[in-house]
Amino acid sequence: MTAPWVKQAISEIQSDFQRSADTHLIRFQRPAFPGIFFYLKDESTHPSGSLKHRLARSLFLYGLCNGWIKQGTTIIEASSGSTAVSEAYFARLLGLPFIAVMPECTAKRKIEQIAFYGGRCHFVEHSAMIYDEAKALAQTLNGHYMDQFTYAERATDWRGNNNIAESIFRQMTREPFAEPDYIVMSAGTGGTSATLGRYIRYQGHDTRLVVVDPENSVFTDYFHHRDAALTASVASRIEGIGRPRVEPSFIADVVDEMIKVPDAASIATLYWLEPILGRRVGASTGTNMWGALRLATRMRDEGRRGAIVTLLCDGGERYHDTYYQKAWVREHIGDLRPWQNALATL
Repeated sequence: MTAPWVKQAISEIQSDFQRSADTHLIRFQRPAFPGIFFYLKDESTHPSGSLKHRLARSLFLYGLCNGWIKQGTTIIEASSGSTAVSEAYFARLLGLPFIAVMPECTAKRKIEQIAFYGGRCHFVEHSAMIYDEAKALAQTLNGHYMDQFTYAERATDWRGNNNIAESIFRQMTREPFAEPDYIVMSAGTGGTSATLGRYIRYQGHDTRLVVVDPENSVFTDYFHHRDAALTASVASRIEGIGRPRVEPSFIADVVDEMIKVPDAASIATLYWLEPILGRRVGASTGTNMWGALRLATRMRDEGRRGAIVTLLCDGGERYHDTYYQKAWVREHIGDLRPWQNALATL
């Protein structure tokens, strides 16, 4: 029998979903790539401001339906920011306490947003420490560790139900090239790439899924060598993507290709996008777009026309103190000029 509070909690989440319109698909072209259309799925318009809104909603429903989340349960998550913001949003919706375990270097704006939703932050020195610390907190507080890195690929309904993949293909139906040549996605948990890759196969599409990976991430090496024990000693500098270990939710077999993206290229592309979109975006979107431009170059050189879809994961307002500060970028990322010079021709 379903407890009354659980029924109400699921109803609240479903009502929130009904109130949220689908996210926009932004199209643009560049003179350097005739006949090639670029699309950005704008996930920043979710109520909690990022792609992770979808994941948080799925994780809460998964936890509720599995009997892991009950009235009064403290929710704990290991997160570099955006997932924690979105989970804090849903925790407030359900009246549950929320704690985010995150690295000390997390963007100040994300920390403020978690606090805005009534959550609190528990900081660790290095991103590799967030897993064990979150587990320990959950045990101490008798709470529920959401564990996005394990459950992201399981919690999302990849067959459809208005997931991000179904939404993209539905929105593309009236475009000049209804079936994209490529969908480009960066990986944090790996949950979104798993959903996209599975849906592409389930529907029999010829679209290729390309995952872009920042520096200091083990996903690319894992894709090529399948060594699940791989680790990195340095954390990713592109917040929200790239991991120091192989996460359980990263399903390499649904990925067609991986592209390693230098961090400086990600940040240079972030700046390149601003005048095109008339707004600022987060660094993971820069990573995604750099990969899309690489693929467009390939298509152009092969004489192909078509479409490339990628994701605008979150807005740039969260990174005012980091990626949009020149001094911070010089110190933490390095010289952007070679990448900016390359982008200036596109």
